Amino acid sequence: MSENFKIVEIKNDKKRFIQLLLIGDESEAMIDRYLQKGNLYVGISNDISIAVCVTLIIDNTTVAIKNLAVRPDFHRCGFGRLMLKHVECENPDKSIILGTGETPSTLRFYEKCGYRYSHRIPNFFTDNYSNPIIEEGVILRDMVYLRKDNA
Repeated sequence: MSENFKIVEIKNDKKRFIQLLLIGDESEAMIDRYLQKGNLYVGISNDISIAVCVTLIIDNTTVAIKNLAVRPDFHRCGFGRLMLKHVECENPDKSIILGTGETPSTLRFYEKCGYRYSHRIPNFFTDNYSNPIIEEGVILRDMVYLRKDNA
């Protein structure tokens, strides 16, 4: 299926991908904080937008992934991994960081892609989201940061 997959950068009207972005971050207000400043990449297969990734340049050595999402009906097909590879190729010689909740499958996915624990921000989800976020039976509290040195 991935043979028809292409990744394009979106420069204008980024909010038209809000439904995909909300898969990776369920708060539109939070998405609004980084979407316009960030680079939005959309993964397309057979003319269907199935994945998104938003990156933000932190400094000369670091890029943050602010949102990575794949449509649920395309999970476990390798598209998330392809999106990460694209970001890594677009940012050679930079470290890639990302924050996520402590959802077991998500942490396993990033670990398999070479990302390692960096640090955590206590109570990030409880302080910044009005409703509790529960994934795989886990109530998300802390933001766990992972890092991959791409040098």
